[in-house]
Amino acid sequence: MTATGEDREAAGPTTRGYWWWERRRSVALDVGLALFSALECGLEGVEFAGDTGLPVPLGVVFGFFAGAVLLVRRRWPIAVVLVSVATTPAEMGFLMGLVGLYTLAASDVPRRITVVLMSMSLVGTFIVTYVRLRQGVSASADFGPGDWYVPMLSLFMAVGLAAPPVLFGLYIGARRRLMESLRERADSLERELSLLADRAEERAEWARTEERTRIAREMHDVVAHRVSLMVVHAAALQAVAPKDPAKAVRNAALVGDMGRQALTELREMLGVLRTGEPMAARVTKVPLASVGRVAAAAPEDGPRLHEVETLVGESRAAGMTVELSVEGETRPYPPEVEQTAYRVVQEALTNVHKHAAGAKTWVRLAHRGAEVAMQVENGPSDSGTADAGLPSGGNGLVGMRERVLGLGGVFVSGPTDAGGFRVSAVLPDAGGAGA
Repeated sequence: MTATGEDREAAGPTTRGYWWWERRRSVALDVGLALFSALECGLEGVEFAGDTGLPVPLGVVFGFFAGAVLLVRRRWPIAVVLVSVATTPAEMGFLMGLVGLYTLAASDVPRRITVVLMSMSLVGTFIVTYVRLRQGVSASADFGPGDWYVPMLSLFMAVGLAAPPVLFGLYIGARRRLMESLRERADSLERELSLLADRAEERAEWARTEERTRIAREMHDVVAHRVSLMVVHAAALQAVAPKDPAKAVRNAALVGDMGRQALTELREMLGVLRTGEPMAARVTKVPLASVGRVAAAAPEDGPRLHEVETLVGESRAAGMTVELSVEGETRPYPPEVEQTAYRVVQEALTNVHKHAAGAKTWVRLAHRGAEVAMQVENGPSDSGTADAGLPSGGNGLVGMRERVLGLGGVFVSGPTDAGGFRVSAVLPDAGGAGA
């Protein structure tokens, strides 16, 4: 199909199914042009029949069908031009020739075919005009123009009838192709914008999920350790109250202090959630390639590595036998590294309180050249105090692993040969940026 594409000039087809037409106005235009052309050729067929000696009805029918070929100009523009060239000697099809050349030039037909058919039409018009003018000049005794008159006028007529429709068709075809290219580009940009919007929505959803996970992890770290110590102290208080009232008073004071500390930390965290900038907002502002590292980063405020000694002291006050050893020169680390290291030690000690009450525990910190390592190991617990009866959601080790791996570190946990449990982690000095 060699349609001109005039139907595609609008935003989209409104009606389909009219053979090769896509719009009602295209059908009306082509039918109107075909009727007008058929009427013109039919009237010119009368003169053609008189010149050739054919019956007039036959000349009219011939002209009518020849002119009606214009109806298929969008489907077969080459056929319309060929019929126009063929009827040129009969001096009919003036409208069919103009419209056919325009449609051919505006269509997607190869340019070499357009040039050939245009040349045929131009040569045919020139020959017919030349012959008619020469006959007219020869029949007129009073009019004697020079030898240049007939060729020049014939050439002018041929070019005037062939060049304008072809040039106008080329312009319309180029404009239509440009519009289609711009429309395709706009559609492509719209698709890209849609993909970017979907990607941004996915990023925002990922950030919301990470924010919920981070809040749950922070709440677990803050509450689990303090409450575990409170339960341990409460159990000790219940055991020593009848025997040693003074020690019971001290344990009760420790329980109260730990409860107040837990409430203070919860209040501070809730205050940050109410007034501070959500981490999700920060995550959505960074490229997807960095989003994992940003989500792992903790807020600037939080526990630091030097507070591990206080953390160990609290466990000792709860009755746990804990040894703390530090290797290497102590130095400051990025906030997210220090907070993650603190939370790993805190959660490991909490697990000892929960599942290995009474077991001896070793906490080791090692400051190395480009990393900080920590290890919490407990020995086997007494059979009577193997479990403090504290509930466990099973998220402690998972949370520690997520924190460490989020900063590009290494996390290992598992039982020891002696019947205890060991938690080890190594964090790079540069935090998430150096991972």
